[in-house]
Amino acid sequence: MYGNLQSICLCTLRTSRDLYAAGLGGLINLSAGFIAKSWHVTSKGMFAGCCIGVILLVMSLEFLRRASREYDRFIVRGAQRQHHQITSSTEIDSTTASSSTKPAQAHVTTRQIPQQFRPSLLQQGIRALFHMIQFAVAYFIMLLAMYYNGYIIISIIIGAFLGAFIFSWEPIILRLVTCLTL
Repeated sequence: MYGNLQSICLCTLRTSRDLYAAGLGGLINLSAGFIAKSWHVTSKGMFAGCCIGVILLVMSLEFLRRASREYDRFIVRGAQRQHHQITSSTEIDSTTASSSTKPAQAHVTTRQIPQQFRPSLLQQGIRALFHMIQFAVAYFIMLLAMYYNGYIIISIIIGAFLGAFIFSWEPIILRLVTCLTL
């Protein structure tokens, strides 16, 4: 349908000549069609551009993963800020009310940080949108890998490396445990 590449089934490959025809042997198939009829490679330059595009596509998947993590951190910081403002306003109200009519007393407050947070409907919709786009891009990359073209597979691997190197470079939180000794 889209060229000879789709008509070749991996389970029927028996000889090295068939492997070369499928792109596993390292040859550039100048009559390859990928995903759609309009994506038809007819020259070495188009194939090189295709490989660069695949690298950038995989890097964009890593970018989407990082953007999703950053958005989660953003909404958690907002929830922590909101919780901090609520506890601060209750502490101020209790101290101003007690200082005007009662004698000075020791006032001890404990602030508890919530362990769970449920995003709003809009925030969850944005999180689901990030997931949907990640899923679609990952599925598209899987379809490209299913063409069994060695250069495309190598481009996917290079894109995964570069994307992880660039977009996973973030601070690692070390949790320090303090022990009180008596």
